[in-house]
Amino acid sequence: MNTDRIFEAFPAPSYRGNQEQALADIHDAFRAGNDVVLVRAPTGSGKSLLARAVAGCAQTVDEADPSEATGAYYTTPQVSQLDDVAEDELLSDLNIIRGKSNYTCILPEERNTPVNQAPCVRERGYDCSVKHRCPYFSDRAIASNRAIAAMTLAYFMQTAGSEVFRKRDVVVIDEAHGLAEWAEMYATIQLGPRTVPFWDELRVPEIDGTERAVRYADNLADTCNRRKDDLLAQQSLSPGEVRERDRLQELIGELEWFVADYRDPQSPTTWLVDQSEPERSDDQAGNESERGGPLTIKPMNPEKYLSHTVWDRGNKFVLLSATILNKAAFCRQVGLEPANVALVDVGHTFPVENRPLFDVTQGKMTYEHREETTPKIARTIVRLMAHHPEEKGLIHAHSYDIQQRLADFLRDFGVGERIRTHDRDGRDAELEAWKATDDPDVFLSVKMEEALDLKGDLCRWQLLCKAPYLNTGDSRVAHRLEEGQWAWYYRAALRTVIQACGRVIRAPDDYGSTYLADSSLLELFERARTDMPEWFNAQVDRITEPELPAFDPQAAIAGSSSASGDGRSSEPSQKRSFSRSRRRSSNSSPVADVWETDR
Repeated sequence: MNTDRIFEAFPAPSYRGNQEQALADIHDAFRAGNDVVLVRAPTGSGKSLLARAVAGCAQTVDEADPSEATGAYYTTPQVSQLDDVAEDELLSDLNIIRGKSNYTCILPEERNTPVNQAPCVRERGYDCSVKHRCPYFSDRAIASNRAIAAMTLAYFMQTAGSEVFRKRDVVVIDEAHGLAEWAEMYATIQLGPRTVPFWDELRVPEIDGTERAVRYADNLADTCNRRKDDLLAQQSLSPGEVRERDRLQELIGELEWFVADYRDPQSPTTWLVDQSEPERSDDQAGNESERGGPLTIKPMNPEKYLSHTVWDRGNKFVLLSATILNKAAFCRQVGLEPANVALVDVGHTFPVENRPLFDVTQGKMTYEHREETTPKIARTIVRLMAHHPEEKGLIHAHSYDIQQRLADFLRDFGVGERIRTHDRDGRDAELEAWKATDDPDVFLSVKMEEALDLKGDLCRWQLLCKAPYLNTGDSRVAHRLEEGQWAWYYRAALRTVIQACGRVIRAPDDYGSTYLADSSLLELFERARTDMPEWFNAQVDRITEPELPAFDPQAAIAGSSSASGDGRSSEPSQKRSFSRSRRRSSNSSPVADVWETDR
């Protein structure tokens, strides 16, 4: 890696904000001997441009010995982030490759067939006459032979050990704050009717421990291998059989990894096994029988998995995010040695007065208080709609249950014509439709705290309905809390809040207000104060209570003279320091506030 190229590799004609200083700090961090540099850069810092500059420092073929790694990888867990890279002219030399399912076969009779179901994967020995023009293999060949290959983190991990995408000199991971969680998700094994093609044929026992799960996984892998071999012996396969073969191959790899890792005495991974309630069915004789339910096998602290899929893939690494909150904790989670890791902090260039936080808390949104608090939040949304009569708003509902309750209340209040929602299947289409409209509609969203760019008039205000604590019904979360890892728990929630706050302000001259409806958010800020970046700490210190119009549904849908017309928040009626407000009692247990399942 030649870090002296970092400035000339910067792709923009000029620097913005703190970019030049950030590049200098990254340069110095590598020159000091670090193998990994964490770059904590807030929204609007131009992280993708910084990433391109670092990738440009990778060793070239002309500079390297034949056995040495050259070139760079750019990867991100967010598909939307990769889409943004693809559309950015300044990043045109990042050669993007996606999974086969994203490409369509170009054979005349297969125009609607994704490449992962095309004849080349359906028929044994198939010789494709147009493979040299196939969009997937063309993109793969280009990405594998050019200096910078760009892909999603999922594709990057899946190609570990590939002869095509070998080790490179530099790996850049954008939006890297959730790397440990992504690794745990990718390494989680789901065994049930949707993931095991022949689930109904299996005799699934009740699993009473991890050792029993390992024995069952070992046997299931053998069964999958036999089924796969039977499919491979066929001359040609139907699209459904292709999907089954590919799923079996994935499942075999997952099961064999689990068995090998569990039996490795040096592995740091802890495995947890969850099983659903036993299933009851009738056997061939009509007698009712009971079988074990679906299984979920989850890894904790997947350092070994990350070692194989990420850390073995490069010589030097840069990980960028606005919310790598604690260097030591992050390194522990992903299996890095902190002594070989540097943290570069990039200052925020957005004026703090343009990104205000407002206290409109109505009570707690934990499950036992939700019935009482939700209608109060719905009424607050009506008042906010009147306060922002001509501006689009975003409601972070946290869950579909909360979204539905709020939508029902708002329709009952008579403001439904200004409300939009989405379901799991139509979220992207509904989001794009809302972004495209000029109407001041309010979008009730679920899990849109990240990877959403609502610059300018796309959205001027948003409301956080619930402190985004992780679901304690998840066995991994419960396990960590049983071990007393409360700081990790608070950091995870704070990270989501900070990410959410960045959705509505995207440039130094942009502005957007974030309203806090759940009183647990204020307690979260107190508990996680030591892990806050300074620039977010400044926002928290300025929290005030806004002066909102009275509850008036007609004003919310038609505008009101009492509402602020220019989109900027009015002066608060009470201005007070957050650090002096709402202190919780020293006798208060944190469990009382956050121990819940999101139902």
